[in-house]
Amino acid sequence: MGKDWELSSRKHTHTLQPVHERRQDTAMSHCRWIFPEPVEDGYVRSMSEAYQLHPVLSALLVRRGFGGPDGCGSFMDPRLASLDDPFLLPNMEATIRRMLVAVDSHERIVLYGDYDVDGITSLTLMTRLLRAAGADVRTFLPRRMGEGYGLSAEGVQRCLDDEHPSLVIALDCGTSSAREIALLMEKGVDVLVIDHHEIKGELPACPLVNPKLGADYHYLCTAGLVFKTCHAFLKQRRLPDFDLREYLDLVALGTVADVVPLVHENRIFVKRGLERMASTRWVGLQALMEVSRTRPPFSPMHVSFQLAPRLNATGRLGTAQESLELLLTDDAEEAHVLAEALDAHNRERRTLEEHTVREAMLKLEDVFDPARDAAIVLGADGWHPGVIGIVSGRFCRDYHRPALVIGFDENGQGKGSGRSITGLSLVDALGECSDLLINFGGHEMAAGLTIRKENFEAFRERFLAYAREHLCGEMLEPKLRLDGELALREVDDDLLNQLTMLQPFGSANHTPVFCSRRVEPVGSGNVLREKHLRLRLKQDDASLFAIWFNGAQEHLPPPPWDIAYVIERNEYRGVVTPQIQIRAVRAACK
Repeated sequence: MGKDWELSSRKHTHTLQPVHERRQDTAMSHCRWIFPEPVEDGYVRSMSEAYQLHPVLSALLVRRGFGGPDGCGSFMDPRLASLDDPFLLPNMEATIRRMLVAVDSHERIVLYGDYDVDGITSLTLMTRLLRAAGADVRTFLPRRMGEGYGLSAEGVQRCLDDEHPSLVIALDCGTSSAREIALLMEKGVDVLVIDHHEIKGELPACPLVNPKLGADYHYLCTAGLVFKTCHAFLKQRRLPDFDLREYLDLVALGTVADVVPLVHENRIFVKRGLERMASTRWVGLQALMEVSRTRPPFSPMHVSFQLAPRLNATGRLGTAQESLELLLTDDAEEAHVLAEALDAHNRERRTLEEHTVREAMLKLEDVFDPARDAAIVLGADGWHPGVIGIVSGRFCRDYHRPALVIGFDENGQGKGSGRSITGLSLVDALGECSDLLINFGGHEMAAGLTIRKENFEAFRERFLAYAREHLCGEMLEPKLRLDGELALREVDDDLLNQLTMLQPFGSANHTPVFCSRRVEPVGSGNVLREKHLRLRLKQDDASLFAIWFNGAQEHLPPPPWDIAYVIERNEYRGVVTPQIQIRAVRAACK
């Protein structure tokens, strides 16, 4: 019998020692490694020479559709001048015309938003534009508990009672709210909608700026749409003291947090927005960076794991008002107090999330069979609607299944949130179950729903049947898609700098994953925080440091190994060097 290898601890230093009969059925060992298709050598060579790129990166750009002199040039150097005319968006002209009338007539304008980062940044940008134009503008955020997402009947009524608007501009909501918009219009209130959500059912009887209506722009989030709306407004009415470029950091926050594809105009927004973030003029964003210990150079990872969770925390647990006030304030002292409050809310959110995950895991053990079930549907009393989306995302990632998690209140009404995998559209699947739901909405990969508890079991059975019908066995197999093969000696400062030019990485331009074959550990590996593993690896005459998050919990085959990894920037005492972050390890193929 061959030997396996595991980490054996001595005073927090872990060495690799042989043991017998160790299982290797971890999630990583079940991933199928998929190597990239080859690209024509002459084409790769000409691109590498033209742009001074490593051949593996030139081939990567070609596979992602960014090759060629025009495509590669605009991809490597995305410029604001390349943004399309905002009036190409559907209904933009009518929207700007009505906004200008409201400004000139000093009408009460209420911006009705959503409580996530996309909604908050959209509200902030539009508020600051209209204030600069001299408008009477107020903001309104629905309460997650009691009013729910978007233009609900309860939220609309409170808006009417508290704000008395003559014009409501719905941001990041409203596409599927024809009934509620009709109610507003019956009360003599005009409505404009700027939203990017999927179109289903009856369209609202008002100007709707939604990229899903047109042939293009399907990828924009609402923060990007609001930027383009502001651009259109400024084309019609110049505001000398308003520089739209100063708001790109807010647009980058919303765009990254909403996980829209980072291509075309989104790439421009995020690339230039992250650069501006380093010198942001917004004291609220400065304070948020301070409490989250976020420092430049900024990447989408900083947004996703440090900034966005804190901005989202207040909306998950109640109202997002503090997050909105943070981004709107120009008072540094107030910003500091608000940022500290958001940090505390985020700690509370994490505690609540972990508690919900533990309870959900116990339920999962009772009802989920990976050989039988092509999806996960869980529900329980008392699960907080503010964290169920995070929990469903975790189950979707860990089990590679579409996952829906539903929390029921004391009245038997459930709020659910879902995340999906490639091959199953949540919107389509929920549409097949619509007679069992109060309402639903969202995207292919993320959606929300409302359901009565008495319909849960029937819904669960129908959703699981739909998933079994549309997801075959191969779709349910986790895959590790590689972008190229490198020797360890090729992972140097020059390659790190070239990778920086390909950023920002995210949806539709994921962080490249590379493979190196037949590497071996040098000496002992150190375990950090009892779960992460730091190693030095060698291949022939080259060696490199590697970090493997949660790697101490993995069961390692005997070396040599094939490793899959991403290349990252490591800074220590002002010196920047490349290091690799391991994604998977397998026994070296002969």
